[in-house]
Amino acid sequence: MMQLGMIGLGKMGANMVRRLMRGGHQCVVFDVNPENVQRLTAEGAVGVCSMDDLIGRLSTPRAVWVMVPAGDATEATVELLAQRLNPEDIVIDGGNSYFKDDVRRAKALTARGIHYVDVGTSGGTWGLDRGYCLMIGGPEPVVKHLDPLLKTLAPGPGNVARTPGRDPMTGTAEDGYLHCGPAGAGHFVKMVHNGIEYGLMQAYAEGFDIFRHANSKDLPAEIRYDLNLPDIAEVWRRGSVVGSWLLDLTVAALVENPDLSNYTGTVQDSGEGRWTVMAAIEEGVQADVLSASLYTRFRSRQDHTFAEKLLSAMRYKFGGHVEGPTGR
Repeated sequence: MMQLGMIGLGKMGANMVRRLMRGGHQCVVFDVNPENVQRLTAEGAVGVCSMDDLIGRLSTPRAVWVMVPAGDATEATVELLAQRLNPEDIVIDGGNSYFKDDVRRAKALTARGIHYVDVGTSGGTWGLDRGYCLMIGGPEPVVKHLDPLLKTLAPGPGNVARTPGRDPMTGTAEDGYLHCGPAGAGHFVKMVHNGIEYGLMQAYAEGFDIFRHANSKDLPAEIRYDLNLPDIAEVWRRGSVVGSWLLDLTVAALVENPDLSNYTGTVQDSGEGRWTVMAAIEEGVQADVLSASLYTRFRSRQDHTFAEKLLSAMRYKFGGHVEGPTGR
């Protein structure tokens, strides 16, 4: 078992600590909100009131996981750690950072003898019980050193059937975590993962919007259909090729409120969709669907369709993302 310092005890950070403690690891935790620290201390974590205290409680080589919002917060936290940690210590960024920032940070920390690992983390608010799909970038020996922590956080093989033909293959992919390559590779894979997520969500949303308007008065009477959307989503969960966890969450949202009147349809983008489109442009790769799904999110801040309400519902269900302001 290992020891880990966790900075950032929001929705995902706190549950990651809980999952690690369930697996027998010791977690030293810090957050700018003392109540978050107190809550996890009561559950068995070692709570501290400052970053210096956290570093002082960790054995060398230290491993510190940063789980704060991407951007300025992560940048400042990594820089503060760089000033305090010793050579051979490890900084892990588990948020949704831009992969080019990882490359820059890794270079700066390597100059100080500190290791940097980027971990794209998928699992949302369900990760405590389901586990987290982890996409990892960084030096291979360092990633191997962290393997006990990564294996505990990951879902494991579960009841997912093995892909035919994988018998001679080895590695950790079937356990739900993967070392993708050097610095930035983990967040690059997670970035494209989220870009694809945009497209999948958009496809479901548009399809169900078509269903909802199938009884439009503009249609001839003989081809008007009054469809039960929750039931359609449910039947697709049973053997359909379009079945997925996103569809499971769609069913849950529609059962709770078929009209989705509790959502406005304002859909935020957290950055990865933009970055994915930017990467496609840099690589000269056509990405029509991913680009269109990103632009739809921009448009949703002006007026709202049923499709956009369904996008909002899915985002809330898998990640607890609350709708942002409409901008009007």
